[in-house]
Amino acid sequence: MDRMLYVAMTGARQTLLAQAAINHNLANANTIGFRQDIADFRSMPVFSENGLPSRAYAMAERAGVDLNYGKLMTTGRDLDIAVQGEGWIAIQAPDGDEAYTRAGDLQRETNGMLVTATGHPVLGDGGPVFIPPAEKILIGEDGTISIRPIGEEPVNLLEVDRIRLVKPTEDNPLYKDEAGFMRTVTGEPAPPDAAVRILSGALEGSNVNPAAALVQMIESSRRFEMQIKMMSAAQDNDRATNQLLKLE
Repeated sequence: MDRMLYVAMTGARQTLLAQAAINHNLANANTIGFRQDIADFRSMPVFSENGLPSRAYAMAERAGVDLNYGKLMTTGRDLDIAVQGEGWIAIQAPDGDEAYTRAGDLQRETNGMLVTATGHPVLGDGGPVFIPPAEKILIGEDGTISIRPIGEEPVNLLEVDRIRLVKPTEDNPLYKDEAGFMRTVTGEPAPPDAAVRILSGALEGSNVNPAAALVQMIESSRRFEMQIKMMSAAQDNDRATNQLLKLE
């Protein structure tokens, strides 16, 4: 009886954790460049010091990240960029290490530093990108940043830096850390790739499908209700067993 109760109890707990991941995906359905988490379940044996693993419980885990592309949206803004196809934009994480994003809604701070919408520096060939005051900012397909200095003619463009565009290798793929940053599994920076192209004046939306996420949420709720009913059934069976023992 305790096996049934234990499986139902752990299953209900892990279902709530999985539902939290689904809620997180739904909350970011409109976040630029967001990649949804993939939640999955697996059974885990319970080991004891003096015996065999005679119990099992369910465990929810983030099996990975959905790397499918989001929809492209045209904005016409100079500092909005979208990666076309495979590839990532290199940024500096709060700990100083290199991380990667597909969110191209870039901003220029008062000191000229180019940052993401969340304030993380965008990396170029030699570190964070700085853009001097300019009347016009142009970002090419290869990430090259050119400006028209204040007071200059439209034909007088000055190249200031190039956004670091990378494509992780199969030996060093990306994963999403607890803070939501995409990093390489080895910790080594991904190599730049000249084949990565960006589209200026556009943004890539989230790859979360709200309708599919809502269906997952409903399924998760029903699964939780079923596990609660199993716990109640285990209690009823235990009560009935005790009554039978009393009759003896």
